[in-house]
Amino acid sequence: MQTKEEIIRYLHALRDQIVEAFEALEPTARFQRTLWDYKKGVGGGQMSVLRGDVFEKAAVNWSGVGGEHFPMDDSSGPFFATGVSLITHMANPHAPTVHFNIRYIETEKKRWFGGGYDLTPMGFPYKEDGEHFHSVAKNALDPYGEYPQFAQNAKEYFYIPHRQKERGMGGIFFDHYNTGDFERDLALWKDVGDTFLETILPIYARRTSHPYTLEEKEKQLEWRAHYVEFNLLYDRGTKFGFASGGNPEAILCSMPPLAKW
Repeated sequence: MQTKEEIIRYLHALRDQIVEAFEALEPTARFQRTLWDYKKGVGGGQMSVLRGDVFEKAAVNWSGVGGEHFPMDDSSGPFFATGVSLITHMANPHAPTVHFNIRYIETEKKRWFGGGYDLTPMGFPYKEDGEHFHSVAKNALDPYGEYPQFAQNAKEYFYIPHRQKERGMGGIFFDHYNTGDFERDLALWKDVGDTFLETILPIYARRTSHPYTLEEKEKQLEWRAHYVEFNLLYDRGTKFGFASGGNPEAILCSMPPLAKW
């Protein structure tokens, strides 16, 4: 059985792979990394933030923290939580925002995996992009028989009640995932992580050089506002981060650099 240290090593390697792939699309800018310490317990994390010509803003963050009381569950006693979370906000309105997260959490009573990835066009949805994104997710999860449920989870989770619409084109989402077979669940979790770049890089190859107008940029900013509303009002990761005493700058890395209401 893999240890926490081995899981952390996997997450570090995945974070570095994603950072390298994104930097390969950016002509000059590079990720700036910032370490932070967890004030309410042990551990901390590292923010990696890129601001460039292709990625108006991208954040690829890792954290690994522990404390005496888990803040968002009925479990009591010490906890440990680690994960990688990612968001992109693209300069080109035709290139969609993508969100990705995988996490592992354990308490005295139980342990579980969570995560997923989802695609959010900022006013300019392309059917072929959504089909590609979902096909990669389906291929990754078919060996486990989980794609239909995880895709439905995403439809329900990434829903903006006050807008009465889904946040984007969906994807996959799972939380508190523990089938009783730790090695199987770990393999599924890793397959989600390992296929993330396959979901998005072909889409960015098509969209980041697409011509656009100032009017289309304005539309992108308005749709980004809906993204902000979801993350601040409903997102569990945001709530967990603040409730557990996480680093506010790391938690709010998901916010776009510009939005408009």
